[in-house]
Amino acid sequence: MKKSLAFISLALCIALSACGAQTRPQTPPESAASPTTAQSHATEAADLTGNWKQTNSLDPDAYQAATIDEDSITINWVTNSGDTTSLYWVGTFKASGTSTDSHSWTSKRDHKATDSAILASGDDTKKFTFKDGEISYEAGIMGTTTTVRLHKQSN
Repeated sequence: MKKSLAFISLALCIALSACGAQTRPQTPPESAASPTTAQSHATEAADLTGNWKQTNSLDPDAYQAATIDEDSITINWVTNSGDTTSLYWVGTFKASGTSTDSHSWTSKRDHKATDSAILASGDDTKKFTFKDGEISYEAGIMGTTTTVRLHKQSN
């Protein structure tokens, strides 16, 4: 969308400057640089590092929370208004995709970190999806699976 708006803006600038070309020097308008700026924003990798919190929990005092750093993702079950946390997932994380598109990645579980955690996922891998500023994935416990939706928390 930003890319389309930048090109439309550029076309308008060129059209408007063409109308007055007889009285103005023929140098490109400053806004001609906008598509390059918009394109570089569109190609920047999404920065997903930081703290994330579940937004679709049925109980505001019980939810999942994640922390993503440069190469790992850690997810905890959070209960008791945040006083209790139980490990659910520790796995690999590799940034992919851009900040404006949706993308998915597969995380490989860190067995050493999760094997002794009672509420940890037993899956070897977990698929995560980033779309519209939200990370989603399936989480299950005791035969029940739900889609968890996380939003990044401001620091």
